[in-house]
Amino acid sequence: MAKSNVSSLLTSVDDLFTTQAERDTASRETVVDIPLEEISDFPDHPFKVRMDEAMMEMADSIRRYGVLVPGMVRPKPEGGYEMVAGHRRKMGSTLAQKETMPCLVRDLTDDEAIIIMVDSNLQRESLLPSEKAFAYKMKLEAMNRQGQRTDLDETLRPVGAKLRDARSDEQLANTAPDSARQIQRYIRLTYLTHPLLDMVDEGKIAMRPAVELSYLSEKEQTTLQEMMELEDCTPSHAQAIKMRRFAEEGKLSEDVILSIMQEEKPNQKEQFRMPRERISKYFPAGTPAQKIEDTIIKALELYQRQRNRDRER
Repeated sequence: MAKSNVSSLLTSVDDLFTTQAERDTASRETVVDIPLEEISDFPDHPFKVRMDEAMMEMADSIRRYGVLVPGMVRPKPEGGYEMVAGHRRKMGSTLAQKETMPCLVRDLTDDEAIIIMVDSNLQRESLLPSEKAFAYKMKLEAMNRQGQRTDLDETLRPVGAKLRDARSDEQLANTAPDSARQIQRYIRLTYLTHPLLDMVDEGKIAMRPAVELSYLSEKEQTTLQEMMELEDCTPSHAQAIKMRRFAEEGKLSEDVILSIMQEEKPNQKEQFRMPRERISKYFPAGTPAQKIEDTIIKALELYQRQRNRDRER
């Protein structure tokens, strides 16, 4: 068989197992060593590059063995490249005093780049709530824009991206570690002021009250922050719900916020606990805790009355 015929046969067999989009993508993708100074960060990158112990370990690994998994960049119209996936590897390379970094060069639209950037980071451990919040928001907006287009190749769409068939947040949940409902909660955090969002990241405000507080205006959130500093406390979920209700009615003034914050929370009430085995012999098995408590209170009241009568004799 002539060499040209063999080549033609291999090409035709390859056509049977790949799509045209995949072949076009393969033909334009190459891994090259790119000078770090030519790679700019992704605009509004939601994931923080922390100078922590893990980063030091990565830098040491790169110093010894180089970058084992190439990053991904896309060419910029004005020259140079924009990092899509690999911001931590880029920082590790800088710390390891490397001048270049191996990267897969891919032509991507803004929305395609956003989706890849988010997906390449969402599976990481120890992501902050704020990181997930802005990442989910960016990807959801990109998916919505893609869903409105009719010229986008089906092979480049995210899984299930026909938005007319399902809600976009549900489609996003198909490829994310969180449920659609939880994704909605995370996205609500993007409406918090920076100081309050920092408190969520630090674990000072829990997720559920933070979501309720996100419905407050920026001015109301700033006032709340001042009240929290004044009272040295944070709102419970119930208090946050109450503030949101007052805000929706246009009645959430500084005095109202202070009054709500000064309310005693259930977990702030002093609790008295007793080992159950000390009193279990006095109650049938399976007696509810509330009934046990009520019985003990009645017994103490009877005891107190008896003591008072003894004193009066």
